[in-house]
Amino acid sequence: MGALPAFRWRMAPEGLATRRQLRAMGLRPGGQDVAAEVQRPRRRRDPLVAYLYRIDLARPVRPMTPGRVRALAAAMRARRTCPACRRDAGYCIPRSLGTCVTCADSTA
Repeated sequence: MGALPAFRWRMAPEGLATRRQLRAMGLRPGGQDVAAEVQRPRRRRDPLVAYLYRIDLARPVRPMTPGRVRALAAAMRARRTCPACRRDAGYCIPRSLGTCVTCADSTA
């Protein structure tokens, strides 16, 4: 496997974009291989790397179906439900606590 072309930060050529940039355009990589990478310099550690994809090979984002909307709503509801008191906390339960803040404070 050959090495990918690497570009410095903000020096990538036209026609290439990161996943986030593709998503902002309403596109997705669509199964294509990574075309290049862009490296952002860091002072002490290895550089941050973002993978670039060709815009002309990108495909449109798939629309949300009613089933996917229901599944996403159920997953978010599960993240908001406290396992101790079984109430909807109104926010995502912190994984570090494992319960809502009220239940975590009462046990501490």
